[in-house]
Amino acid sequence: MKNAIILHGTGTLNSDFWFPYIKENLKVKGYEVWLPQLPNADVPNLEEWLPFVLRQGKFLEETVIIGHSAGSQLILNILEKIDVKIKKAILVSGYAESLRESEISENKPELDWEGIKEHAEEFIFINSDNDPWGCNDKQGKIMQDKLGGKLIILKGEGHMGSATYNQPYKEFPLIAELI
Repeated sequence: MKNAIILHGTGTLNSDFWFPYIKENLKVKGYEVWLPQLPNADVPNLEEWLPFVLRQGKFLEETVIIGHSAGSQLILNILEKIDVKIKKAILVSGYAESLRESEISENKPELDWEGIKEHAEEFIFINSDNDPWGCNDKQGKIMQDKLGGKLIILKGEGHMGSATYNQPYKEFPLIAELI
């Protein structure tokens, strides 16, 4: 069974930006899709988000997991914990290092990069060269260096979805193509 999990980031809803577009695209391709509303999204807390997703998500060999911003950081933490190797992890505007105090990675021990690497067949990192939050191509390169996979650097695309910076980003055909 093919399934996909789409995880939004800080201060967003599961109905924002390109998330519904990707959900519908995946459903057309025969995926069962889970696009949860993460609890207390304005103040992401790994101790709350991680058990929520691990308890309710299905992680199988055919699973594709897609995350945006703090949702990407959540993917890394999920891959440390699961005991199956999923098909693909796509991290959009992801980051490897803590960027600011309110982020999900704050006060967490160093990631187990080797453990993460063992739990996904393929990694794809999509970062922009001008992300206003610092989730930029340099962060993508750090993740690629640690996990392998493909790094796609988009020029001038900002955070690829942000209410603060007026980036509605309602469609994201690149992600649809990568699945």
